Amino acid sequence: MSNHSMKSQFLGSLRSKQTGVRIISIALFVFVITFVLYQGTKTPVALTVNGESTELYTHAVTVAELLEAENIDISEHDKVSPSLSTEIDSGMSIEWEQAKEIVISVDGNQSIVWTTEKVVKNILEEANIEVKEQDIISHSLDTEVGADNKIDIQKAFQLTLVDGLEKRQVWSTSTTVANFLKQQGIQLNEFDRVDKDLEKVITPNEKIAVVRVEKVTDVVEESIDFAVEKKNDSSLLKGKEKVVTEGKKGKVERTYNVVKENGKTISKQVASENVVEAAKTKVVSVGTKVVTASVSRSAEPTNGKEFYVEATAYTPYCPGCSGISAAGINLRDNPNLKIVAVDPSIVPLGTKVWVEGYGYAVAGDTGGAIKGKKIDILVQSESEANSWGRKKVRMKVLN
Repeated sequence: MSNHSMKSQFLGSLRSKQTGVRIISIALFVFVITFVLYQGTKTPVALTVNGESTELYTHAVTVAELLEAENIDISEHDKVSPSLSTEIDSGMSIEWEQAKEIVISVDGNQSIVWTTEKVVKNILEEANIEVKEQDIISHSLDTEVGADNKIDIQKAFQLTLVDGLEKRQVWSTSTTVANFLKQQGIQLNEFDRVDKDLEKVITPNEKIAVVRVEKVTDVVEESIDFAVEKKNDSSLLKGKEKVVTEGKKGKVERTYNVVKENGKTISKQVASENVVEAAKTKVVSVGTKVVTASVSRSAEPTNGKEFYVEATAYTPYCPGCSGISAAGINLRDNPNLKIVAVDPSIVPLGTKVWVEGYGYAVAGDTGGAIKGKKIDILVQSESEANSWGRKKVRMKVLN
């Protein structure tokens, strides 16, 4: 090959390489210019995702397009500000907060809510769950929910607590009687009791009563009644009594075991006793003498205490009559005796008397209606009694 041919080939190859370099340079220049122009036309925005902020540039037209471009999957419970349809502006701040699942248990009944709220109070308000200050909540209202995303609520209710004699309305949650008493600061003493089983679960509007029981020892000095001894006395008229020896009460010191419930004594038993002074027996003579003396039939006596009485008459066979007088006289077996029923406080039984229109007689009977200066004379027939009627007569007490 000649030198001229070789030179032509070399020059042709050189020109070809220079052309390729120019083409690559132009393409690179165009890419850089295009890239710069592309980046330069992006809109700068600030994006906050779950509290973490970043700045970026975007060609997205709306907030929804931006979040999609950032591979953020939006659920219906998430919070986006501004709204998804809002158009992008330079320098715009966009916030996206992902909703989380919260399990709320109210007295064991669970419900699930989706929320972006973190503070317990706000979560409950959003879920339309009202709480009272007496309710028990697993978290303080002003704190954020825990990592387990659970809120437990025990609703309080009212019930009646009777502690001894004190009665009051209190709040509690569903718990056992024993725990309830502990919550209320109720201390049970050795003998106190509760009207409910301590392991029973309390319910709304229930009444729980604590009975305060005391067992005490009481020492008391008491009197001892004296005995009464009666002895027959034939010198006394039947129906009369005479005190021979006055009785006197004794003294005894008794120790009692006393049980009180809510301050009221429910049992009292003698534990021991010691006689301090013995009682003295009262002795009474009881008359057994029966009046059988005959009555004088002479004229009006000249002596004796005289006064007027209202006199009626009765028979041994009157309705309700036994035939035996208060002085023990058998009126039916002694038809000839003259007996007058008197008030013993005016005329003592056994006293001899004289009655105008009746004569001498013995005060040997009494009657329910014979009070004061009234007498009832004994006759043997109903006709005699009717004939006598009711009259005012003179009477003399002879002894």
